[in-house]
Amino acid sequence: MTPALPVAIIGAGPVGLAAAAHALQRGLTPIVFEAGDQVGAGVRRWGHVRLFSPWSYAVDAVAHARLAATGWARPDDHAYPTGLELVSRYLEPLAATMAAHIRLGTRVVSVTREGHDVMTQAGREAAPFVVRLDGQNGEEDVRAQAVIDASGTIDTPGWLGASGVPALGERAAQSRLSYGIPDVLGVLRHRYAHRRVLVVGSGHSALNALLDLARLRDEAPDTTITWALRRPSIGTRLGGARPDQLEARGALGTAVRRLLDSGQLALCTGFRADRVVMHDDGVTVVSGPKQIGPVDEVIVATGFRPDWSILSELRLDLDPAVQSPRALAPLIDPNVHSCGTVRPHGAEALKQPEPNLFAIGMKSYGRAPTFLLLTGYEQARSVVSAIAGDWDAARRVDLVLPDTGVCATDRIDDSAGCCSTAPDPAARFTPPAGARLLTTISEPAKAGCC
Repeated sequence: MTPALPVAIIGAGPVGLAAAAHALQRGLTPIVFEAGDQVGAGVRRWGHVRLFSPWSYAVDAVAHARLAATGWARPDDHAYPTGLELVSRYLEPLAATMAAHIRLGTRVVSVTREGHDVMTQAGREAAPFVVRLDGQNGEEDVRAQAVIDASGTIDTPGWLGASGVPALGERAAQSRLSYGIPDVLGVLRHRYAHRRVLVVGSGHSALNALLDLARLRDEAPDTTITWALRRPSIGTRLGGARPDQLEARGALGTAVRRLLDSGQLALCTGFRADRVVMHDDGVTVVSGPKQIGPVDEVIVATGFRPDWSILSELRLDLDPAVQSPRALAPLIDPNVHSCGTVRPHGAEALKQPEPNLFAIGMKSYGRAPTFLLLTGYEQARSVVSAIAGDWDAARRVDLVLPDTGVCATDRIDDSAGCCSTAPDPAARFTPPAGARLLTTISEPAKAGCC
């Protein structure tokens, strides 16, 4: 009898490793491809950040059972791990229990059906998947019965430019820009201490960056912090009237509120960057008639986006706005869901026209924010059940998500004067003395899940 082909899993992060653990429990053979040289490579990039969900929400149940069999000591359920603690105390021990199924330093560059491009129908469903790899031994193909894409979105941050593409001059200003939550209190302290720093974004990544900068300023008092939002007002960004069952998440907004109330942050709302100008005294960011700067550094915390290009020869059904699986989009659309109304979901909402192809984890959310590890673990359980042919288990929901308290309108005075207004439309594009307007193209230089 020909042995069954493996289940290919892209990404050795928390959700990818959980999927592998569920596959092993189901008697399937997983093979996990990780582009980084270590498991949890994406998490390590925001390892200095403390999650706002505790350990009780960070450990998959089947993974826990595997670890418990080795004598693993589960961390305190009520403690909050950093990204690095999540890796060292959970992901690395978990990976050690299935090391033979993990290939590090191996990037997936494409996935297709053997002998079939996206147009070819005859015999398509019977054809195995072919996963094209670029690893330590060069290119190779691996055949698989199913593919689970848990590669995340860490490599594709949102741009500073508010129109979904780089602002004019943004690519060439990379030396002054960083994306996500840089380690301003650690290895990058030298880059931000005693500097003028602009943070752009309204989500939890931006709030984390602002709080880290405020702590840095306690040690380097001449550090200045400006916060710019695309939204016309803060609205619900800093929490609402109801308590948040993820207390640490609610505490982020409360702490930033204190910074604003005490005048430690300059705030500019309705700022939709369209141009970046570099000059001898730093960088100026322009939004129509407004401009912020010059500043020394810009932290771009404008979210992340999925890269579906490796699946371009497979048949996908994605929502045109959220860029998630179409059936999932109404459940997570941030234009509709803002306060814990995302329902638990599994394989039915994640399946694609291409049978046995699923994206799970942060990538499944497309451009929607506030993904919880618990959600990813339930996705992994359900999807692996479907691949194993147990659709009764796949359709069952085994998850209760925490409620949040970020629903109430919570406006503040948004007139803080961090934005200077150019006297006329032409003037806003006039570089200061010694300025160099950057228009040449170079490659750009992204924090993770909660």
